[in-house]
Amino acid sequence: MTKCAFLGPAGTFSEEALLSLEIADIDPVPCATIDDVFSAAADGRAEYGIVPIENSVEGSVNMTLDALAFDTGLYIQRELVRDIHHALIAAPGITMDDVTAVVSHPQATAQCRRWLAEHLPGKPILAANSTAEAAKRAVAEPGLAAVGTALAAELNGGVILRASIEDFEGNQTRFIVIGAGIQPRTGHDKTSVALFMHQDKPGTLLMILSEFAFGQINLTKIQSRPTKRALGEYMFYVDFEGHVEDEVVSLALDCLRLKLRTVKLLGSYPNAR
Repeated sequence: MTKCAFLGPAGTFSEEALLSLEIADIDPVPCATIDDVFSAAADGRAEYGIVPIENSVEGSVNMTLDALAFDTGLYIQRELVRDIHHALIAAPGITMDDVTAVVSHPQATAQCRRWLAEHLPGKPILAANSTAEAAKRAVAEPGLAAVGTALAAELNGGVILRASIEDFEGNQTRFIVIGAGIQPRTGHDKTSVALFMHQDKPGTLLMILSEFAFGQINLTKIQSRPTKRALGEYMFYVDFEGHVEDEVVSLALDCLRLKLRTVKLLGSYPNAR
């Protein structure tokens, strides 16, 4: 059996993504938080972990980005993109008029912000560790409604008050599978790195971008995040097309290593697009 950790409990979007991988003899290992998923994959409780990293509406999942850059030696093994449809879930017998508060993972409620403001104005929005945990709470506490998956409603004995309440059509989330080692080159790959500067000075970002431009490497994402060391000190996450074994990619990263404090490889893996 292949053990794979995911953000649980059963019924989350992460579990749906895991099950879509079609891995033979998979043994799902539910975890309470994204950090726990990384820990399970690192300490041997699971061979792999699956976590969300980016949503088309709300952007990056910073907890995942920070875990990759600061907390783990694991690498991204693959990525997958899933359509996301949120449902409003409640205990049997509850109607929209009975709802007194809404609970879910902050990423989920943020993706339904306008719908919730229009249909449940003034209702408090509570935070949960996952959409499945929120569904379980909603079924146990009449009057509380959860934003989550149809699967979570089914597993917990809830009812769907409204389906597809996300604010934008085409709502998608990118998930990554994490594990040990770098995946072999396929010819249709993506690489992710975390770049740390020696010091903040004019032209650093231009220098970074120039190395990729010189190699005609297409960037698919760049984002700054705090380094956790001092206010105003930032590092960069960069995703780009190509594999670390490609000559132009290897050359670009070697040049950056001469100019930056740290170039941390987060993974080279098949591009889902």
